[in-house]
Amino acid sequence: MSIAARAASLGTTVFSEFTALAQKSGAVNLGQGFPDFDGPAEIKEAAIAAIRAGENQYAPGPGSLALRTAISEHAARFYGQSLDPNSMITVTSGATEALFDALLGLVDPGDEVVVFEPFYDSYLAGIEMAGGVVRPVLLRPPDATHETFWFDADELRAAFSPRTKLVLLNTPHNPTGKVFTLAELELIAQLIEEHDALALVDEVYEHLVYAPARHLRFATLPGMHARTLTISSAGKSFSLTGWKIGWAMGPAELRRGVQSVHQFVTFASAAPFQTAVAAALRLPDDYFALVAREFVARRDRLAAALALAGLPTHRCDGAYFLLADISLARDANGAPFADDFAFCRHLTEKIGVAAIPPSAFYTAAHAQAGRGLARFAFCKRDATLDEAGSRLAKLSRATK
Repeated sequence: MSIAARAASLGTTVFSEFTALAQKSGAVNLGQGFPDFDGPAEIKEAAIAAIRAGENQYAPGPGSLALRTAISEHAARFYGQSLDPNSMITVTSGATEALFDALLGLVDPGDEVVVFEPFYDSYLAGIEMAGGVVRPVLLRPPDATHETFWFDADELRAAFSPRTKLVLLNTPHNPTGKVFTLAELELIAQLIEEHDALALVDEVYEHLVYAPARHLRFATLPGMHARTLTISSAGKSFSLTGWKIGWAMGPAELRRGVQSVHQFVTFASAAPFQTAVAAALRLPDDYFALVAREFVARRDRLAAALALAGLPTHRCDGAYFLLADISLARDANGAPFADDFAFCRHLTEKIGVAAIPPSAFYTAAHAQAGRGLARFAFCKRDATLDEAGSRLAKLSRATK
């Protein structure tokens, strides 16, 4: 007996591998992107109150009306976007499920999906399980003429074809920290219209954006409302990743594709957490501004520690990851590392700090672009970051 080919080809996620290695090694875990602190107490109290009030049975399949209404209000408040809670929003078990539902609900076998790489590893799995064909567009690191990661406009144009069904976009971007600019988004929108395609936009880091960057909701660009499904969640904005409350937003017909799959995957998400997240989305603007400021301080704290260890980082304008250049790092014998996996295993087992090898976020054709980098999460307490910095100081490096 053997498992289905679609499952056999997936293997184990890089997050499972390095989280297990970090636990075994007693390493400071800067790999998987979960905070080691909780979100606001009032949100947790709202969940406890909901449990005590008896909200412990199945929620409606599309999500509680209270949460769908709060999501709609949040979209209007921050983006001027008008969303009908009854026909344009589905609540899911995290953004990962929303993305998976959307891909299965919108992509037919043979359809092509344009995606910028590196990308969160579930994107590729979802596209392939839907029978889609990945058309990757490489994000290139900063250089003399680009302050942040960038893409070649001609390469993007070449990725489109008559079989293009949708563009899968992530902004703010994991793992590069890139926030796509208005000019970049307008070019993507232009190509989507020219090819009569759709957009699936992962915006889970929408409130983790650092000046001077500014997050723009793709669905609000001219002509994109009718073509775009937007994905977001509570986990990143409120540091409650374990609750797994996400949502998909968009025109009724596209949302129907998500809802059709969702009803047979999880059917409904945790009822008391939905009530609490509805309250979270109504927190005052000051909360969201404070969250961004606190993450800037964490980013800069970790970047300084990495620089002292000989691991300079690329600019991060959003999300909560730093990509570090590992070219100067050396093993115990003074030899450079073969690739990012070798470096991250050494770092976890010998230095006591876990990071993620970003070549796992590329297709095989472009994996080389990630082999000189390592991804570090800075969604951690100051004490955790300081302990990681102390351990990183033991890392051997080449003399400049």
